[in-house]
Amino acid sequence: MLTDDQIAALTAAQRRDLIARLSRPVDELVPSRRWLRRARERRVTWLVAMAVVLVPWIGYLAATLPRRYVAHHWPATWVGFDVLLLTLITATAVLGWRRRQLVVVTGFATGVLLLCDAWFDVMTAHGDDRAWSLATALVVELPLAVAMTAGSLQVFRLVAARLWLLEPGAHAWQVQIPLPSEADAAVRRRPRGSGGRRTVGS
Repeated sequence: MLTDDQIAALTAAQRRDLIARLSRPVDELVPSRRWLRRARERRVTWLVAMAVVLVPWIGYLAATLPRRYVAHHWPATWVGFDVLLLTLITATAVLGWRRRQLVVVTGFATGVLLLCDAWFDVMTAHGDDRAWSLATALVVELPLAVAMTAGSLQVFRLVAARLWLLEPGAHAWQVQIPLPSEADAAVRRRPRGSGGRRTVGS
């Protein structure tokens, strides 16, 4: 058993190696590790298949879509979109205030929606609305989208670094998904309806 003094004397590389060794799955969790690998392979296969199908579909749309089209439910479309955007912005604000890691998901999704908002505003505008749509996209929507996306990646990178999942100087996209551990198995085996919060070490 390592003492606090021995842990304090470890270098950053030694601590990272120790955490990696302690987080390795034990033998009885091998089926869980195999299940995780199969699930990842299935999802990656679906994504590749969707990408392959989407390429000819984009070409088909580019060749066949009319230059002008009368859109139905126009007010409901934009009001519904803005309600969704408002929901994500509010969720991001609440999660950020309460310092919850889920803010990474809502913040990134908000940034993506802001990009979509700017794109469709500019592309569907006509007449005098074009200048206004372009100005709001450049001054408001795109800067906010960059700020939300970059902020989410910074939080993700901070959490990964604190958990020693990120090498010094590495980027957020290089963080790997941890293998299953005893904690994962404990969460899966947790009986339904069991109340109370779990704390570290409980």
